[in-house]
Amino acid sequence: MSTERTVAQLLVACLENEGVEFVFGLPGEENLQMIDALADSSIRFVTTRDERGAAFMADTYGALTGKAGVCLATLGPGALNLILGVANAQLDSHPLVAIVAQAGLHRLYKESHQVVDLVSLYRPITKWGDMITLRDAAPEMVRKAFKQAQTERPGATFIVVPEDVAERTTDAPPLKVNVPRDPSPSEDQVHRAAHALAEARHPVVLAGAGVARDHAVEALRRFSEQLHIPVATTFQGKGAIPDDHPNALGTIGFMVKDYANFGFDRADVVVAVGYDIVEYAPARWNPARDKRIVHVHRTVAEVDENYQLEVGLQGSIGEALDAIAGASTIHPVSAEVPPVRAHLREEWEDGAADDGFPLAPARIVHDIRTAMGRTDIVLCDTGAAKMWMARLYPTYEPNTCLLSNGLATMAFALPGAIAAKLVHPERRVLAVMGDGAFLMSVAELETAVREGVSLTILVWVDGGYGLIGWKQDLHFGRRWAVAFGNPDLVQLAESFGANGYRVEAAAELLPTLERAVRGEGVSVVACPVDYAKNALLVARLGELEGSI
Repeated sequence: MSTERTVAQLLVACLENEGVEFVFGLPGEENLQMIDALADSSIRFVTTRDERGAAFMADTYGALTGKAGVCLATLGPGALNLILGVANAQLDSHPLVAIVAQAGLHRLYKESHQVVDLVSLYRPITKWGDMITLRDAAPEMVRKAFKQAQTERPGATFIVVPEDVAERTTDAPPLKVNVPRDPSPSEDQVHRAAHALAEARHPVVLAGAGVARDHAVEALRRFSEQLHIPVATTFQGKGAIPDDHPNALGTIGFMVKDYANFGFDRADVVVAVGYDIVEYAPARWNPARDKRIVHVHRTVAEVDENYQLEVGLQGSIGEALDAIAGASTIHPVSAEVPPVRAHLREEWEDGAADDGFPLAPARIVHDIRTAMGRTDIVLCDTGAAKMWMARLYPTYEPNTCLLSNGLATMAFALPGAIAAKLVHPERRVLAVMGDGAFLMSVAELETAVREGVSLTILVWVDGGYGLIGWKQDLHFGRRWAVAFGNPDLVQLAESFGANGYRVEAAAELLPTLERAVRGEGVSVVACPVDYAKNALLVARLGELEGSI
């Protein structure tokens, strides 16, 4: 019996072999072979309204599962639209495989309709990728794409599939899937790290997203508790230690000095665990280059003049932390936890009691936290809302507060919420977005309704690009070119078949949110926000200089 099939069918078989559950994308002329092959597969194809949305869904799937999310686009315009989400996955270290169609090989040597050099466009924003020109190379290229995407640091890869190659037949089979194992940490480096901590007077841990990626959350908590070292997290590291843990310092990465920074001002040793400098430059927390840095990660440290290592441990993060803690019983460490949580609690309580309308950002954050369970998922889009959520939203488990903080793109939260609900249908999912980001991705409301997922979008309405206006206030004392108008967001939501809610008083937000997140279907909650509180926050933090 013949085992021949088209290259497109083989590619889909390779995806099944990799355990792919979903492919997000749009059909086009040049990927018709792939679309048809997917129709006969076990993979659920989610048709999106925009290729950016498809890439953001694949990106979020990768963030939540650790397995590569897959997105699919046609050539030219479709492939170019996909780039934003692919770049976001790359800079946020989320595993993603992009499959993009291309014109036939016979057209690529000359100027041709819709043809751009996709390999040259995608290579600078991915870990690896290439174009299939030999039909039997497909299994090797798919295996390599997934292995590269999922190996630390994770990121994006791509495969370009020319139309005529997809139609060719082959009898090549998929390749066996294997998973590499990280090496154990060097015993010498472990003892050097323990000695550095023993000599420290004010050590602090800076935990990044790599902690959750390496399933080292429990090891980090053991390490902090055994050595009594405070832990701050990056934006994407939120949840690596629960914010109600006595050793939690909160989140570092705000655009001006925040409470958690004061734990770094006096720190003499910083244990950077799963920390990627793309999130928050070392110059921001080590400006004098006077801190001894212990780097614990599955990857070697990025070279930076403010990130010069005392000790570097590469390999399993959890194993390394346990080994350092064990060695440190010989060199006991005791670090005082700065009173950061008291300041955050004061701000939290002030926000909870603020009945002003439009709503204070801290009040919105408080009501979101009240409406959501400890393991429910919030996706915070880029903008002023992200700053408030990142620094003030208590997070208790990893991957329950997702932010774009490498590329820091707008418009990812709505499509990302769709993927989050597909991965975790048992959890409540909330996308927190400014009105600018929401209108950039609003078409995916139809995707959410059509796919039958239940999720809520909370739109912070201020009629402008609030974060940029905030920065203009700080730099120039005035705003320019950041204001816009909005449609009626409730009617807009309802026109898509979603539920629409309008908040018209501070007391209405929490019951409205609870109704939305506990209900079935897609809901949009429009909530006016008063960003005048931004300036008050900056002034408040400025007054804390040297006081913690």
